[in-house]
Amino acid sequence: MTERSYSRAAAELRPVVIEPGFVRTASGSALISMGETRVICTASVQESVPRWLAGRGRGWVTAEYGMLPASTGERKQRDITKGRADGRSVEIQRLIGRSLRGVVDFEALGERTVYLDCDVLQADGGTRCASITGGMVALELAVLRLLREGRIERSPLNGTVAAVSAGVVAGVPLLDLDYAEDSTAEVDANVVMTGEGGLVEVQATAERTPLSRAHLDELLRLAELGVQRLRVVQREAVEAGA
Repeated sequence: MTERSYSRAAAELRPVVIEPGFVRTASGSALISMGETRVICTASVQESVPRWLAGRGRGWVTAEYGMLPASTGERKQRDITKGRADGRSVEIQRLIGRSLRGVVDFEALGERTVYLDCDVLQADGGTRCASITGGMVALELAVLRLLREGRIERSPLNGTVAAVSAGVVAGVPLLDLDYAEDSTAEVDANVVMTGEGGLVEVQATAERTPLSRAHLDELLRLAELGVQRLRVVQREAVEAGA
């Protein structure tokens, strides 16, 4: 196997930086960089809920995901010009929404909706994981703003989530795959976990060789290590942006 980007060990993340408050006009925002992958995550609060939730005294959290045209080097056509989001974008934004809703008390949020928008500036693997990790920071900052403004009485967050990729490349389990590794991986997994280590979602695909139980256990172990490190960066970003 060739040397990894940033001369990393198998169980090492790419350099991770989360800049809070990147979009001043949003209720909460963060620019997350994981190596060369960069995603702007914004949280916008609307004082209403979808029609099917109206009158129930509960809020909602939903997400949208998109890649800017130049994010992959070769220009990507905007979804609006096609008249609909592509299947990959829909799948990823559903994953982001599910992941973040898993740590929200909707009654404490009240009848309001938090929209998480994740826009990929530059893609080098792991964009969905970066979106979830950065989206959590944007959501936490938006909640702190609601508390400061007296719009909610208590935090609706009952935990945190972060996500990281892991995979098997040339027979070796690796943490946080960049694009070069992801494109040649025998096994590719995206793991969403709470800050306490609980599994929220695991997406694992074997490209050529069936995934063994031993390899799955090793990938989950690597992911847990990665999420623990990501949670430290998330906490520092929230503290800096509060």
